[in-house]
Amino acid sequence: MDLEFSGEVWHWRGPSPFHFVTVPEDECAALRSAAALVTYGWGMIPVTARIGATTWTTSLFPKDGGYVVPLKDRVRKAEDIDLGDTVTLRLTVAA
Repeated sequence: MDLEFSGEVWHWRGPSPFHFVTVPEDECAALRSAAALVTYGWGMIPVTARIGATTWTTSLFPKDGGYVVPLKDRVRKAEDIDLGDTVTLRLTVAA
């Protein structure tokens, strides 16, 4: 399954601070249908993600009935992404 969407970068200041992009509801609905086949522990969904020329592997985190994409620091630096920026992500769900 391949998805493409845009979203705003936000920061979570918890014990392990991280930057995320929230997956829009339409894409979350598609992910829910595939989740049972690929999910592991806590509902995480493994994906290959891409922003611009940067590709990385990660897992979508379930949050508030949807999913969020964690953005690694190296990705934000490589693509010059700041808090509040709108980015376009491409996700491929790992099988």
